[in-house]
Amino acid sequence: MSDTAAAAPDKTAKSALAEKLATLPTSPGVYRFSNAAGTVIYVGKARNLRNRVRSYFNSQGRQPGKTAVMVSHIANVNVIITSSEVEALILENNLIKELKPRYNVNLKDDKSYPWLVITNERFPRIFLTRQVRRDGSLYFGPYTEASQLRLILDLIGSIFPVRSCKYKLTEEAVASGRYRVCLDYHIHKCKGPCEGLQSEEEYLAMIREIVTLLKGKTSALLRDLSAEMQEKATELKFEEAAALKAQIEGLKRYAERQKIVSTEAIDRDVFAVAAGEDDACGVVFRIREGKLIGSRHTYLSNTGNTPLPNLLASFVEHYYLETPDLIPQELMLQAELPEEELEALRQLLSSRQTERRQVRFTVPRIGEKAHLIAMCLDNAEHHLHEFMVQKKLRGEIARKSPALESLKQVLHLDKLPERIECFDNSHFQGTDYVSSMVTFVSGKPKKSDYRKFRLKSFEGSDDYAAMREAVTRRYGGSLAEELPMPDLVLIDGGKGQVNVAWQVLQELGLDLPVAGLAKRLEEIYVPNERDPYNLPKTSPALKLLQQLRDEAHRFAITYHRKLRSDRTIRTELTGIKGVGEKSAEKLLKHFGSVESVSKASIDELSAVAGRKTAESIYRYFNAGDAPEA
Repeated sequence: MSDTAAAAPDKTAKSALAEKLATLPTSPGVYRFSNAAGTVIYVGKARNLRNRVRSYFNSQGRQPGKTAVMVSHIANVNVIITSSEVEALILENNLIKELKPRYNVNLKDDKSYPWLVITNERFPRIFLTRQVRRDGSLYFGPYTEASQLRLILDLIGSIFPVRSCKYKLTEEAVASGRYRVCLDYHIHKCKGPCEGLQSEEEYLAMIREIVTLLKGKTSALLRDLSAEMQEKATELKFEEAAALKAQIEGLKRYAERQKIVSTEAIDRDVFAVAAGEDDACGVVFRIREGKLIGSRHTYLSNTGNTPLPNLLASFVEHYYLETPDLIPQELMLQAELPEEELEALRQLLSSRQTERRQVRFTVPRIGEKAHLIAMCLDNAEHHLHEFMVQKKLRGEIARKSPALESLKQVLHLDKLPERIECFDNSHFQGTDYVSSMVTFVSGKPKKSDYRKFRLKSFEGSDDYAAMREAVTRRYGGSLAEELPMPDLVLIDGGKGQVNVAWQVLQELGLDLPVAGLAKRLEEIYVPNERDPYNLPKTSPALKLLQQLRDEAHRFAITYHRKLRSDRTIRTELTGIKGVGEKSAEKLLKHFGSVESVSKASIDELSAVAGRKTAESIYRYFNAGDAPEA
């Protein structure tokens, strides 16, 4: 994690930003906003990068509160040009997942939901999985309930004789007679492809029928099977005809269980989003041939006052980027999408269609279709209500934590310390001075809010100055805007360090509770009190403070060791005559390690550091030329 405690954009940075805005391209692509510390705070896509990025700065008075705050922190913008809006859409999605920018709406991936997979092999297997792998297999889902998926698997097993074994049925393995048929063959649940009793062509034809079924195309499948059954009966193959009749009856029972929600026998997806204060829930109904075959819901967080059309666009884009599914003929939406989002979505759907046909976008207001939207919205509101109840319940459970309750009483706090931030310093004889800050929320670590600082405001060994700089940078810099204020500030140290931290907060005009935990006797210090608190070793409050202190110490030590290691490695190179800090950094960045530098040829070294420097390095490692004192 990088040091993010930097000041807001200064005049120089704003001037550089203004120059960059003037030279932005008009191509489609992705833009990334960074704050003064270099942290990416927002990722977006655009059909015209120049127009889209400039709009943030040209209409500040008309922006929602969350966007206005974000714009005030923008110190730099970087763009990636793409050849199309579809590429921009996919790149934006990947960057948001990788960088997790603070001001982007977060969509919860349904990674824990089950999928049905048809494997990519000679005789494909069908089973439930919770991991989607890009290995050429077909995936259907995700299903919100595993029980629903198991019913579908049972149905497929009762209609189609799909193998359940895990054998690798290669041509060589089957020809050599490596495997023997199991019980499934004898009870007519498998046709024995492991012994060559069923051809690959026949088995794959059955898999194609299963795919048709899973895509909701039951009518077409019933017609094909009925025609095949008549053909077998005409050829007097009554046993095969009877097996097909059993399949047809099973399919009819499955089709009867599907809810008919439309008199039009077409494929459509219906989308709606219910929004709360800072959370939302999106629901999609998957309708095939007029029958509702499944639904899916996704939670969105960090929504703030994002307009509903933008939330809806984010949800729809996320759904089609994440779900390898058949594109329907029509998308029914709760509201009109922003024009730029709509165009990007059109291109995305067109690029993923097997049939060249235009997808219709409709926003129904009356009639049967409007009723479908209302039903979808009811489901979204229901899921959002359940989510908020669970969220509140989690908060209440946290508030009932014995450790937090005990800590509140011991330190005489006005409210429960649900968010605690703990500071610790680390150095080696006054060098590589660093400070760490770890965050616990509801008694548990929140690692996304951890921060580390490389201290620069003083020289030598001075723990008080170190604590002053770390606390100032956390509560007086840009982090004061980026992170919520804590209910308690904990210091790894005694009375002196606690008083320094308290003084800094007073100077910043912040009235935050401060406490310190001294290592020697595990005593708890608070500002302006002479004597410390001593808690029993079994106290849950003391155990929580110790956990915080130990985590802050671990985090600081890890960062300090990394800096020392980097400096040591760099020093070995800078000890060579003619090699400075910048050259050493370039060499390490290019070659990866000192060992790789030592094995490089003069030409390879010259390409990075210049001929003269390369010759000095080469002589040092190959002729024992020791560095000068």
